Amino acid sequence: MVRPARNFHRLAWMAVLLAIGVIVFGAFVRLSDAGLSCPDWPTCYGRAAWPTTVDQGDGHAALAIRPVEVHKAWREQFHRMIAGALGVLTLALALLAARRRQYGMAQIIAASLLVAIAIPLYMRGLHALAAALAVAGEAVLLFAALRWSNLDLARVAVFTLAVIVFQALLGMWTVTWLLKPLVVMGHLLGGLLTFSLLLWMAWRATDLPIQLADALKLRRWLMAGLALLTVQIALGGWTSANYAALACGVDFPTCVGRWWPPTDFREGFVLWRGIGVDYEGGVLDGASRIAIQMAHRLMAVVLAAYLLWLAWRLARRPGMRGWASLLGLAIIAQASLGIANVKLALPLWTAVLHNAGAVLLLFVLVSLLARIRAPDA
Repeated sequence: MVRPARNFHRLAWMAVLLAIGVIVFGAFVRLSDAGLSCPDWPTCYGRAAWPTTVDQGDGHAALAIRPVEVHKAWREQFHRMIAGALGVLTLALALLAARRRQYGMAQIIAASLLVAIAIPLYMRGLHALAAALAVAGEAVLLFAALRWSNLDLARVAVFTLAVIVFQALLGMWTVTWLLKPLVVMGHLLGGLLTFSLLLWMAWRATDLPIQLADALKLRRWLMAGLALLTVQIALGGWTSANYAALACGVDFPTCVGRWWPPTDFREGFVLWRGIGVDYEGGVLDGASRIAIQMAHRLMAVVLAAYLLWLAWRLARRPGMRGWASLLGLAIIAQASLGIANVKLALPLWTAVLHNAGAVLLLFVLVSLLARIRAPDA
């Protein structure tokens, strides 16, 4: 691999830490029912920051959607701010990575300007034109990512920037489409994808390989684990977005007193229900929510069994006992937090920690994928 720019790895690690903060604080915002506390975007009742008193929202159109809740509005707007800071860091990484490419920096700056121009146009109600500019900016970034190699991390850096831009769109749709479950789940997955890409980039730029003879086989096992974890995170996001976390009450391992209560999987997993419905609090009936909860529980068993087996296999490799222990402890902690969410009736602190646990599991799997390599010939 071509050596990236000086201090690139430090900037990447800063972005990783900020991404963790964005994800965990975003979970706090969502789980404290503050996701719609700023009905307009990207401002909050027309303010760059947020209203500090109820009367500061007077006269703004957003009041017709939702009254000002000062204790919640700051959470949503602060989350937008730190997400914006992460976007700036990711832009800097993309510019550094593309500096040796012909017209590389110009392409990234042009794409960023298209997206930046789209924001005030959207605020003025020119939604179609704003969407066209944002899509054009995304297309420029994706074209560059597909065309460039990854020897100097240019491809992954530019692709990460494209993901960040799409994340901003998902964040906007989360508010304007009134917590639509598909968008909320996609926003969670996009945040964790951003974290994973930044983490992989940080490790590769730091260049601390773990050389093992059976690296190819281990990487296959890790990729399988990552695929299972992705499915479980998606199910967790769907559970949260549809307010199905307590569909079984505080009953575990049974559900409403039965091992398999009445369920409606067809209704529970309808992805698109149209626009204009306020999804805060959920719109599904009990059987549909129970189906979502049971799917999340069953997948948790599959994931835990696989990752514990993977931890055992890793522990048998030289120098891997520390990583194996971390993986084993992380999956046990995550399962325990999931059970605690149900038994304690979803207290905010356990729910937020459950999201942080998903980040920790991703950290272990992505770190090992980035570092494990076959010995040099």
